[in-house]
Amino acid sequence: MEPIIEVKNVMKTYKKRKSKEYIQAVNDVSFTVNRGEILGLLGPNGAGKTSTIKMICGLLIPDSGSITINGLNNQKKRLESLRHISAVLEGNRNLYWRLTVRENLEYFAGNRGASRKEVLERVEDLLVKFHLKDKETELVNRLSRGMQQKLAIAVAMLADSDVILLDEPTLGLDVETGYEVRELLTSIAEQDNRTIIISTHDMDVVQNLCERTVIINNGQIVTDDKVANLMRLFEVRSYTISLGGLLSGKQQQLLLQKFPDYHYEEDTIVSTLEVDLAKSEEIYDLFDVLKMEGTPVEAIDRKTINFEQIFMEIVKGGNKHAMVQSS
Repeated sequence: MEPIIEVKNVMKTYKKRKSKEYIQAVNDVSFTVNRGEILGLLGPNGAGKTSTIKMICGLLIPDSGSITINGLNNQKKRLESLRHISAVLEGNRNLYWRLTVRENLEYFAGNRGASRKEVLERVEDLLVKFHLKDKETELVNRLSRGMQQKLAIAVAMLADSDVILLDEPTLGLDVETGYEVRELLTSIAEQDNRTIIISTHDMDVVQNLCERTVIINNGQIVTDDKVANLMRLFEVRSYTISLGGLLSGKQQQLLLQKFPDYHYEEDTIVSTLEVDLAKSEEIYDLFDVLKMEGTPVEAIDRKTINFEQIFMEIVKGGNKHAMVQSS
């Protein structure tokens, strides 16, 4: 795939306030963003993610390394390169709060040199697409957070940039509005052929939208891989089994030998057994142990893993899963 953004060996150091000590916020970070993909750029607080985002947007200058946007170095050809990227940073800072929804869209569309007719057509299209038509005369400071967020993304769309960078696009939104924003982002990527970079703590957004994720921790990249690959890599065969009777001492001893991390809770009505299987065929060994005493099985549930669990495992594991590159 053709890269549209290339981050190469970027470093950023900050001096601590009232101290001679320096902090290495970003340490030799390199990754690419491919044209037309939705990339999740993730990291815990203080990991270097925000500094990386600001350097891509041209708000911070790297100490060393380079960032190119559509083949243009964003330091040497700053204005020309940044025309290819628009950003919606947390806090909706790309909106004028004392203007209405329509006035914001018309203002930013007019700023880009479009004719009056083109402005009206584009604004009307975005009002409908983002379900803002019934709010077009409402002042921005009177809108809900969800409506403000949708408007901020619509304003970013006016730039017709190749890349849209979204910082926490669903933060603070209710479930329904968050789902609507995710649908809009999918539509933008598919229909408008935009490249989208999402920085978020909402792991449902990553799991549902992003094709690939780059995770930064302690100033370095610890994982760069497709989300689907990571889901397979961390897949577990964990079962919770409700039993209609108690396990004997012999059964528990056999379980300990075969599944040393198993968990068992006794109850007068239904006992619970939790087991992690390294291989799918080990389920037969488990049932052999239950069968030997004729222990009744009331229910079997398989635990499903989500991307939030994967993210936490990667961050806790440091460089254990570092640089699992996508093909």
